[in-house]
Amino acid sequence: MRLFSYVFIFFSLAIHANAQTLHNPQELYDLPGGLYEKDSIRALYVDFVDPNYHEILVDAFFNDPSLRIDATVTLNGMSYDSVGVRYKGNSTFCLPNDQLNPKVPFNIDMNYWVSGQKLLDYKKIKLANAWLDPTFVKEFSAAKVYRKYLPTPEVNLMELHVQGDYLGMYVNTESVNKQFLQKHFGEKDGALFKCDPAQVFCGENSGSGEPTLAWLGSDSAAYYNSYQRKSEHGWDELMELTNTLNFDFENLDEILNIDRVLWAFAVNTVILNLDTYNGFFVHNYYLYRTADGLFQMIPWDLSESYVGALLGWDFSDPTPLYEFDPYFALVERPLANLLLNDPNYRKQYTAHVRTVMEEILQSDELETLIESQQALAYNSVEADENKLFNMNSFASNVDAPYFSSDIFWGIGGILESNIEREAFLSSHPEIANIPPSIYEVISSDDYITAEVTGADEVVLMATASEFNSKFQSFIMHDDGLNGDQNANDGIYTADTPFQGNEFGVKFYIKAQNADAVMLSPERAEYEFYKHGVPTNMIELEINPDRQLVKITDIQGREVGDHHDGFLLYIYDDGSVERKVVVD
Repeated sequence: MRLFSYVFIFFSLAIHANAQTLHNPQELYDLPGGLYEKDSIRALYVDFVDPNYHEILVDAFFNDPSLRIDATVTLNGMSYDSVGVRYKGNSTFCLPNDQLNPKVPFNIDMNYWVSGQKLLDYKKIKLANAWLDPTFVKEFSAAKVYRKYLPTPEVNLMELHVQGDYLGMYVNTESVNKQFLQKHFGEKDGALFKCDPAQVFCGENSGSGEPTLAWLGSDSAAYYNSYQRKSEHGWDELMELTNTLNFDFENLDEILNIDRVLWAFAVNTVILNLDTYNGFFVHNYYLYRTADGLFQMIPWDLSESYVGALLGWDFSDPTPLYEFDPYFALVERPLANLLLNDPNYRKQYTAHVRTVMEEILQSDELETLIESQQALAYNSVEADENKLFNMNSFASNVDAPYFSSDIFWGIGGILESNIEREAFLSSHPEIANIPPSIYEVISSDDYITAEVTGADEVVLMATASEFNSKFQSFIMHDDGLNGDQNANDGIYTADTPFQGNEFGVKFYIKAQNADAVMLSPERAEYEFYKHGVPTNMIELEINPDRQLVKITDIQGREVGDHHDGFLLYIYDDGSVERKVVVD
């Protein structure tokens, strides 16, 4: 491939919209037909070279967890050789394995022996067995909730056939790896940690640890039992985070995307995913440090949502779970303790809780989603002879809890958990506080205005960062001065910041009174308004005779033929052409 020296001359017409557009992070998720297709149930076939695969992989789970063995994987009639497969999981492996049930979770690496090999553009396939979910849709539906508010692994349902036999219905969950990072953050080289303790549910090689983000000292070895490093570096960065959190809280926002954490906490508590940092058991999250220097919290393993199978809880009286304290924050968990006891962060968290309640608990969207997915999956689940529960539970556990008096444990019903949780949260005095109302938001090259009622303070939160982070606050006025036209008319005004910036201005409105906060858009900072991206650009091409290799956005993420913002057209001669598109 020859590389050309070239120059593109850009003639920007500098035409700017006089209104904002809404940043839509949902564009990052798979379209129909991708690996995480939601509208069909497809069959995946795994055929091992060694017929004794099960004995080998069970032994490896306890004695050599990284060992993979060779298999051929087939999907949609396309076969792929030399795929590396191992078993995965914790309790979801140990429980069926103890019963000599072959339906254990699988970890499939398409790229293990054949560099660049992918299955529908993905290198890693993780198949969970939904062992303690009679409905098979808890992780699927929870993922659809989380993705509204923060980057979340994709999930769908898939049949698994091994050595020609139907092993059962599985939950196909996207791996949080470099592909995931590239998709959501535009880069993949930062420090990545899976925040799960080292102990295993079964076996003799059980360690101990708890990823609370407590300061454990300056020796990285002290953190090994609580965090799994998934990048080539990162222990120094993780210790910097825990040190800042515990000893320099005022500067935490310089190393942690705090709003992302508050959204994760809010979804956890609203849909009663209590197997999480601000629930009963501290784990099931990833931390990734993006190129802007901020750690991002990424949710993981959502199977315990809607109360789930929290072992040891007597579901003959689930009230303590339905009424779990939304501000639960032990001193031993400094991230929750410090954030939820800070007045400003607490009000922003509460605003997020209200948004999730309104969009999830007070909507029929989730029920409709579950009904359609269970209808698609019904025949495949019915044919699954290795599942733990019968088809009566498949239907009934959507509405009502499952409780076994014989083994004294229960599993929350999705819709009942939501109904009871909504009733409790709605009556909570802090959540019931009345926030301000934000109506029309208008942006121009000079001013941004918002119509607001019931507020003591209104601020414009804005950034020019290409990473969509580190929003700064600018006071908005309703005093007839500072660009505001009429005093006390409920129209608040601020100068448009970062004028002339290449990436435009990204912003949201934050209004608060003594009791509560309101945001516009309500899903900020994950969603936000954009203003100031040029709507047209003329380019003088130096070398027009070349083959297009791929199209990426400005952060290097591969996209289709349209994506909001700047596009980079990359050609086979190494040249790159930049264009601008808008919503």
